[in-house]
Parts: sequence; structure tokens; C-alpha cells
Amino acid sequence: MMQRRDLIKGTLAVGAALAVPARLLASTLPAQPMAGTPRDRVLFALAKRELDRAGAAIWKRDIVGIADFGLHSAKPRFHFVNLERGEVQSYHVSHGSGSDPQHDGWLKQFSNTEGSNATSRGAYVTWEWYKGRYGTSVRLGGLDETNNAALRRYIVMHRADYAEPSHIERWGRLGRSNGCFAMGEEQFRIALMHLSGGRLLYADSLGLEEDGSIQPLPDLAMIERQPLDLLQRPATSAF
Repeated sequence: MMQRRDLIKGTLAVGAALAVPARLLASTLPAQPMAGTPRDRVLFALAKRELDRAGAAIWKRDIVGIADFGLHSAKPRFHFVNLERGEVQSYHVSHGSGSDPQHDGWLKQFSNTEGSNATSRGAYVTWEWYKGRYGTSVRLGGLDETNNAALRRYIVMHRADYAEPSHIERWGRLGRSNGCFAMGEEQFRIALMHLSGGRLLYADSLGLEEDGSIQPLPDLAMIERQPLDLLQRPATSAF
């Protein structure tokens, strides 16, 4: 296990090596009003709640990643919640094949079981980056009983061709991972800078649409959505 000092040094090094030019960020990150959409206000409240719940396990608390697997994989459902700037940017992310055996783009179930190839729900801490099968990847540590096998299962963040936007254009959905958080190349470069090195990643089936409404679960889904007071807040509430 890397020491925290070495981990942070490695994160800074990869940030410098993979720095995204300002013009690229300007073209890829959609502008968001500081007040936020109804969905964004819920995401801010959820990010703060999960940071409080994770406590000292998280040592960088400026940006939180929230993966909303209650939405179809063709929709931007991986949210970068920037608490310092009051902004949310959203991208695509793949779910595990074991969570979607029909391969229709909908996550039907979560699992923490080794060999399930399924996505796990819960809070993760992002650890060090390393070179693996998919190139640069980010190790994840599961903080809940529902995802505490993440390290043994090699659940990481990485880039993949099947997670590129062009895959959606051709197939109408993303491809599936083995339970990892897979993203397109440019999206992962941004994730590597924004989320690696001790930040929080939270995964659940929220189904949050931009207007604050909740996407109904597909008929085959075996997921039980947890009742969250956050989701019941009026759309006009402040975050």
C-alpha cells in the first residue's frame, strides 16, 4: 500500500502529465449556472452527506464523483460535483455486465460478490493510479459492506473503447465492464485529475433527471432504491 505522501505525489505527477488544456475544458465541460438545476441541488446535498458519512477516510473534499446507475447508459450519469465552485459536470460511465445481463443499457442489480462482474453500490475512496490492462487506472477502496470487496475484485476507474460516446452513436448504449467504472478517453483524463488521490466516489441507483424528476426503474430491475429525504426536497431548495 502506498503511503499517503507518495500517493499524493503520484497524483500530482499524473495531473501534470495529463493536464487538459483550458480550451479543451471549455469545449467539453458544459457551463452550469451557480444556482444549479433541481438535480444538481440534490447532488450537492448528497455529496455533502456522503462526505460526512465517510469522515476521515476521505482527505480531499473539494470534488465528489456521483455515479447514478438509475439512468440508462446512453445518458450522462457520472457527475463531478465541485463543492468549491458550486458546479456540476456530467459524463458517461459504463456499468458491469453482471448488472445488465440483457445488455440493454439498464443496470438491473448490484453485487459485491467476486466473479459477478457486477457494479457495486456505495461509497469509495480513490487511491493511487497505476498502469494496467486498460492503461492508466485508478484503484478504489470500498467503504461500505455493499462494496468492500472492490480491491479484491479489481474494481477500478479506467478508460475503455466501449465507453466512448461513439459507441452510443452506433449502438444506442455503452458497452459493459467487469464491474469497473469505465469511461471514454477524454472523460477519463478529466476524471483522473478531478477524482484521484483520496477523493470520494459514490455509486447508487438514483435515477435523477435534470429537472429533478426520478426515472422509473426498468421492469427487470431487482434494485431497491433507498428512500432519501434529499430526493424529496422541493426543487427550489438551496444547497
